[in-house]
Amino acid sequence: MQSNDKSNVNLLWTGGWDSTFRLLQLLLQHRVPVTPYYLEDPTRPSTRIELDTMVRIGDHLRATYPHTRGLLQPIRVASVRDVVEDDEIDAALREIRRRMYIGSQYAWLPSFCKHNAIDAMELGVHVDDKVQALVRPYALESDHPDGYRHIRVDPLHAGTAEYRLFRYFSFPLFHIDKVGIDRQADAEGWSAIMDMTWFCHTPVRGRPCGICAPCLYTIEEGLARRVPVSRRVVSFFYRHLALPLKAPLRRVRASLRAGRRGSRPRAPGVP
Repeated sequence: MQSNDKSNVNLLWTGGWDSTFRLLQLLLQHRVPVTPYYLEDPTRPSTRIELDTMVRIGDHLRATYPHTRGLLQPIRVASVRDVVEDDEIDAALREIRRRMYIGSQYAWLPSFCKHNAIDAMELGVHVDDKVQALVRPYALESDHPDGYRHIRVDPLHAGTAEYRLFRYFSFPLFHIDKVGIDRQADAEGWSAIMDMTWFCHTPVRGRPCGICAPCLYTIEEGLARRVPVSRRVVSFFYRHLALPLKAPLRRVRASLRAGRRGSRPRAPGVP
């Protein structure tokens, strides 16, 4: 039976591959209570599919593993639109983006945690993830009382942009990649649940598109089988023809924006 002294885990769950694997570890291996959080982005076409996927997986877990009924808490859904902007976090993201581009979710995720007093929200950052490479020099590992490794950004690096941006998170999948997750899930008998997960941000007729960022990562990180063959063909041409142009275009746009800011007229008397 689940003991009452196990600590609750806050998990960012999207119904995707990485976060669902972590959910299964917590519920089925460590048997700890989990509060899942989902930040709804109204601009993302996959939002409804992701929410439906989480409900379906949750129902399956409660039916198949009755002990999870008391562990898996209701999903706490918040809107990205309601997240409070934070100057410190925005500045840290800008500083990091001058060295490495990471997604806009790293503006609102830490701000959400900060302004809701959430400490150590678990993120499914894994090997081959840009954020894993970014955080790795600053990572501090320790043994968690509930029996697993706990990885945070070391407070000794409090003066860095990495600490200011990622101090609110823990990284339980820090030493495993998507293929390793696949192997472990299969060994644990979780493959059927993992196949229920969703990852595409811009589905085409209810199926993965093959060209959004999660689809590209899924293909490049060894799980191309999860993308339909027809969309893999589209993805091949996109990755080899269109994608190489995106980074140069992004740099040009950033340069133009900086130029416009520098050419704005100053108020009278301002040097």
